[in-house]
Parts: sequence; structure tokens; C-alpha cells
Amino acid sequence: MTKDQKNEVIELLKEKFTQFNNFYITDTEALTVAQVSKLRRTCFDKQVEMKVAKNTLIRKALESLDSEKYAGIYDSLHNVTALMFSENPKEPAMIITSFRKGSNTEKPVLKAAFINGDVYTGNENLKALTQIKSKNELIGEVIGLLQSPAKRVIAALLHHHEQKAEGTAAVAEVIEAAPEAPVAEAPAADAPAEA
Repeated sequence: MTKDQKNEVIELLKEKFTQFNNFYITDTEALTVAQVSKLRRTCFDKQVEMKVAKNTLIRKALESLDSEKYAGIYDSLHNVTALMFSENPKEPAMIITSFRKGSNTEKPVLKAAFINGDVYTGNENLKALTQIKSKNELIGEVIGLLQSPAKRVIAALLHHHEQKAEGTAAVAEVIEAAPEAPVAEAPAADAPAEA
């Protein structure tokens, strides 16, 4: 690989690291070509970009962007490295988990994940990463929590309004049923006035 080609790869990686807040670093060393192709297809279907690059080029790209921000990742750059870029922080973890189940293997191995500024290192974090909520899921939960008290207040007001309407209807029925009684009592009321 010439120096120009290396610089081109570094620039491409820098664009990806800048574009995505979430990326996974995986080890795909023991996978066959067919398995890697299947993994790439799955990633493509789930809108996850998968790139394979040399560890030194990945490190140079990360260091040129912000060496301190990505410091926890450098120790994970060994063996064969495949990068998975995604807008959804848990989608690559879900892909890795389902791929392992479908292929009946422990590969690809999660080396590290960079999720919205936090670094998760080691394969033991994979299960936790599958349970991360996406931005849209969190927004939905917050909206649900905010709507819940408002719904209760509205329900209470409607219930109170219905009770009031039922009470008014009951009073109207009593008045409609008894218009003769006040007429019959009217002369009695006039009689004491004459006396």
C-alpha cells in the first residue's frame, strides 16, 4: 500500500468517525469469506456500515481527530479489525448477537465500542450494549411520562364533567316530572297572602 493510498484510507476513516457518534470495533479473524459476506449483507440491510482497515491506519485517523477522546480504544486495535458504524447505538450489537446465534460461533468478537462519547471495551459488554435504548426510544419514553399526568388530569376533569352533566340531567328530569306540583301549590301559596 503506497503512502497516498494510506492517506486516502485515513481520510475516509476520519470522515466516518466524524459522521457517526457510534462505532464498534470487532475481531473477524476466524470468519470465512462466506461468513464475512453474510455479515456485511446483514449490516447493509440494517443500515450499519462495515469497514475493514489496518489497525495502524485506524489509530492514526482517531489520533488526528482527538487523541484523548478515543484513548480507551487504542488497546483494542490488534488482530483483524472490522469497524461497524451506525446511527443507532445498539444495532451493531444486535447484529453481532444474531449473527453468532445464526452461525453457531463466538465470532465476531467485540473488542470495543464507542457510544456517544463512552468507551466500552471487551466482549463481556455485548449484552449490555444490546439493551441500550436509542434516541427515539428515549424520547418516546419521556413523552409518555410527560403525557401520563396530563392524561390523568384530563380524565379526572372529563369524569367530573360527566358526573356534573348526569347530575344536571337528573335535576332536569325531576323538574320535568314535577311541574304539576308547583302549580298545585301555587294557590296555597296565594291563599296565605290573602289572609
